[in-house]
Amino acid sequence: MTKKDQIIEEIKKIYDPELPVNIYELGLIYDIQIKDEKSVIIKMTLTTPNCPVAESLPKEVKESVMQVDGIEDVELELVWDPPWSKDMMSEAAKLEMNL
Repeated sequence: MTKKDQIIEEIKKIYDPELPVNIYELGLIYDIQIKDEKSVIIKMTLTTPNCPVAESLPKEVKESVMQVDGIEDVELELVWDPPWSKDMMSEAAKLEMNL
């Protein structure tokens, strides 16, 4: 399993508080870049800028990714462009939500 796969596995453990779907399947993670074997840059968004977990969710993602063996630094960038929409959800997430 690659480092990126390990990171994705950790992120998939985090669920949106209002939806029964993990944030990776929801399409909230836009980009994962591994700078070197120890540093990761993650671009993510939230379902809305007023999301009730706007403060805690990015922190939770960062802490979760730090659980991956060898990762020592996680730079998390919260982006609003492109805005999140239901089209960004995986097929599995859409099925879970009956969309």
